[in-house]
Amino acid sequence: MHSIKFGGRTVPLPGHPVIRILLGCLLLLGGFLGFLPVLGFWMVPLGLVILAVDIPMARRLKRRLDVRLGRWLVKRSPKWARRFGFSIGQRPV
Repeated sequence: MHSIKFGGRTVPLPGHPVIRILLGCLLLLGGFLGFLPVLGFWMVPLGLVILAVDIPMARRLKRRLDVRLGRWLVKRSPKWARRFGFSIGQRPV
């Protein structure tokens, strides 16, 4: 069973790759229609995270975004960076 870690929590995903890819694509398409009342732009990153389980190109894009977000959070707010699991590293003494 595959799962994703997001915001310090683990969320289980469907076991079959075709279902995961369909779910990820549907979330991406729904996110691009985020101006509609029921759908939202929050669906785009969630679809990307789900697609990253099976598609290498999406995995690379997700990793780049994770690194950028982590670096930004460490600079901006170390407390939130630790909360979301981004390493701050060693501080010089």
